[in-house]
Amino acid sequence: MTPVVDAPGEVERVLVEAVAIRCRDDYLLHGHLWRTNPRREPVLGTIIVNPATGVVARYYHAYARFLAEHGFDVLTYDYRGIGASRPGTLRACGIRWRDWGELDFDAAVRWTRGRQGGSLSVVGHSIGGFLPGFAEAANLVDRLLTVGAQFAYWPDYDAGSRLRMVAKWHLAMPAVTALAGYFPGRRLGWLEDLPAGVAYEWSFRRARMELSYPPGQREAILARFAAVGAPILAVGTTDDEFGTPSAIRRGLGYYTSSPRTQVQLTPAALSATTIIGHFSLFHPSRSGTFWTSALDWLRDGRNPWPEAVVHATPPCRSNTEASR
Repeated sequence: MTPVVDAPGEVERVLVEAVAIRCRDDYLLHGHLWRTNPRREPVLGTIIVNPATGVVARYYHAYARFLAEHGFDVLTYDYRGIGASRPGTLRACGIRWRDWGELDFDAAVRWTRGRQGGSLSVVGHSIGGFLPGFAEAANLVDRLLTVGAQFAYWPDYDAGSRLRMVAKWHLAMPAVTALAGYFPGRRLGWLEDLPAGVAYEWSFRRARMELSYPPGQREAILARFAAVGAPILAVGTTDDEFGTPSAIRRGLGYYTSSPRTQVQLTPAALSATTIIGHFSLFHPSRSGTFWTSALDWLRDGRNPWPEAVVHATPPCRSNTEASR
């Protein structure tokens, strides 16, 4: 375990440990456990950080350290096919988007619960905020904070950017993937490389998520999402091309048993003078605004932006809302 210190002789604030997590299909995930030092801060609970599609876990390391400095133990990890969890070749690897939730996130929850006591929260960025519903172990999660979370249904994209985004992600991406056998995103400068299954699921996602899967599996998928009861605070920003209000609400509609609160933040609300977009809320420049404010939710379940609520839904036990 590697200590992180700010000055010689100072008691370590954060202890960082490389970890390996074995999924139930024997796939090995790699990540890091960021532990708050109980000699400096009382341990408030554990947080799992779920990355966005095509984003490596190290992008969230500064945020993980911040959370650990404020009393949380934090797990960051790469999904199968990405970053430190990438196999020798992505061609014909058979990895799907759904696997990241059903197998990878599920293993992360079970591994964390097996080691750590106290509350367990999840911070999910983009698809990382939607994936928990695929995991059987998601009912062990106490609270979710999602950021720009959606599942890439193209009509939900920002209207001004929709044509360009459809051409890029729903025409060019599957075409390149078919030629290469995987999506060479790094070479193109479009995020990380992706397994073909993930790229195709993104490109051909339908309005109803479960319709992308065989008919015999759809009822079980919906039931698994409905089994999640953790309260959700879903954060969006007004200049996010992916995570528009309709996109976020579409994803939230599957979590029918969770109290759901959706907020839409403006750059001004975050003291930002530049574009926030889909990614920058996890940039260290947000540590004094978004990161600090979000601690209210992660510690106490209190929405720090009540003035920004655009939608709130109490839990219900039917799938009526998700089916609209």
